[in-house]
Amino acid sequence: MTTPIETLEFQSEARQLLQLMIHSIYSNKDTFLRELVSNASDALDKLRLESYRDKDLDADTSDLHITIETDPAGRTLTVRDNGIGMTRDEVVALIGTIAKSGTADFLTKLKEAKDAAASQDLIGQFGVGFYASFMVADKVTLVTRRAGTAEGVRWESSGEGTYTIQAVEDAPQGTAVTLHLKPEDAEDHLYDYTSPAKIREIVKRYSDFITWPIRMTGEGENAEAETVNSMKALWARSSSEVTEDEYHEFYKHVSHDWQDPLETIRLQAEGTFEYQALLFLPSRAPMDLFMRERKRGVQLYVKRVFIMDDCESLVPEYLRFVKGVVDAQDLSLNVSREILQQDRQIQLIRRRLVKKVLSTVKTMMTADAEKYATFWQEFGRAVKEGLLDDFENREAILEISSFASTHDAEKPTSLRDYVSRMKDGQEHIYYMTGESRSAIENSPHMEAFRAKGYEVLVLTDPIDEMWVDAVPGFDGKQFQSIAKGQVDLESDEDKKATEVAREQQKKDFENLLTWMAAALGDTVKEVRLSSRLTTSPACIVGDTHDLTPTLEKMYRAMGQELPPIKRILELNPEHALVTGLREAHASRPDDEGLAETAELLYGMALLAEGGELADPSRFIKLLAGRLEKTL
Repeated sequence: MTTPIETLEFQSEARQLLQLMIHSIYSNKDTFLRELVSNASDALDKLRLESYRDKDLDADTSDLHITIETDPAGRTLTVRDNGIGMTRDEVVALIGTIAKSGTADFLTKLKEAKDAAASQDLIGQFGVGFYASFMVADKVTLVTRRAGTAEGVRWESSGEGTYTIQAVEDAPQGTAVTLHLKPEDAEDHLYDYTSPAKIREIVKRYSDFITWPIRMTGEGENAEAETVNSMKALWARSSSEVTEDEYHEFYKHVSHDWQDPLETIRLQAEGTFEYQALLFLPSRAPMDLFMRERKRGVQLYVKRVFIMDDCESLVPEYLRFVKGVVDAQDLSLNVSREILQQDRQIQLIRRRLVKKVLSTVKTMMTADAEKYATFWQEFGRAVKEGLLDDFENREAILEISSFASTHDAEKPTSLRDYVSRMKDGQEHIYYMTGESRSAIENSPHMEAFRAKGYEVLVLTDPIDEMWVDAVPGFDGKQFQSIAKGQVDLESDEDKKATEVAREQQKKDFENLLTWMAAALGDTVKEVRLSSRLTTSPACIVGDTHDLTPTLEKMYRAMGQELPPIKRILELNPEHALVTGLREAHASRPDDEGLAETAELLYGMALLAEGGELADPSRFIKLLAGRLEKTL
């Protein structure tokens, strides 16, 4: 009895991705085999793990392996494993749909890419796994049966808009992927993938370290299958035995990235408890780095037995981009994610991994500035999250951090370099947060700092708004926002020289400040004279412990209720508009138009810092009225 064949449509994103693979501009098409072998290896890992956890699982684990079969006459290549296999629903979910977050964004960027190199880079960032088969095949057939179930599934597609799926009764345990190969075309980098020599070459280059035997069926009816990989775990071999290319291929296997890593990190611990780690820093941030549903963590093995893919307990959230493998000697093979969170050994390994990653980046800063610049551009925003919750490593994170500053418009600075340039007597590391560099540089708050030659850090990442309030300082120097509290840039000698003049200034402006504070009482908590302005008439500042306007917006956007935060209006006593307002108020204290001038002055200061007016239409009306009177 034949079972019915269903025809289903690919999800739209999957369909677009398939078309990209079919018409691939990716020159290295050999990598399709690496992807299929990697998937097969994962399936074997999962079956072994499942059989440890479920002793009643009806599955044969006596000879787990991967087989590659070629048929030159029929122009087919089959990659077969006897691993965990898939049910019908899993086939539809894993192959008919791309659930990976960031897919739509990836496809948009790919369409916008201007040249082939840019497109290849993007494909490499995304990692396309099974879909790579369509670079070399006109049609792909997949037959699979999940371990412990009776019925198998047959899936087939030519990579257009649809695929067929049907139940099969005689499917062996595991998965077999058969590629109906396109004609050989060396110019298009399509080689003869039925050639045993070519298959050996690809396996040796990309998959030699796979811990399961990869067997090739020999030619002739009675020829024995030959194992074509060494099966040596890279992390267990001495570094002198492993080439850089082998490390890079292993990284691509564990990360599903198509690009080489930026840095390889090896770690080995012996003594009370033993473990080996092989970690990688990617060269590009994954598209889902800042998405909630992303997976993170490194692969965990126990005595070379795969335990789990994304072991979050080994890597903190702020280092979620780190990829690799940790192989512990003394953990139970039955360990669960919940147990790992409490396990003392895991916590100690995690602490050591974090310190090793941070020290590697610190070495990179001095040894290879260009590589460090790439790392910080791609991952700096994530690393800075650690300043909020990793108190133990806060100083180390600050040491490897870079920030834009007014010292150099192009090149960011480390805090160590900032401190080395501080002026004599300067006690604070000055900074300003904002939405963009131009908004900060053009802010009235910058005027006195620019005039006196003080360097200011320019912080524009959303995370900057949060960590600057949580971190007290660096190297004994406190962080100080130039948009909060009082700013005092005068030396003791300057203060003595101007003391009399300042006292007179306070007296001269006392009535104006009192009146304006009352007139603007609904919007400001205080009106005072400023020492931070040189050319602007006024600016708005926060009290030392107030939320910044940007942080206030962020909290409100997240649905948090906050009480209204009144801020301080500072006036420039040297500006003609301010001195003119003082004189007008002294001579006509009952003039109602002066209250409107005060309101306009406040609105201008609010706009100058990128703030939002509470009543824009009223501001425009008042401003239009004033402009009309000048004509």
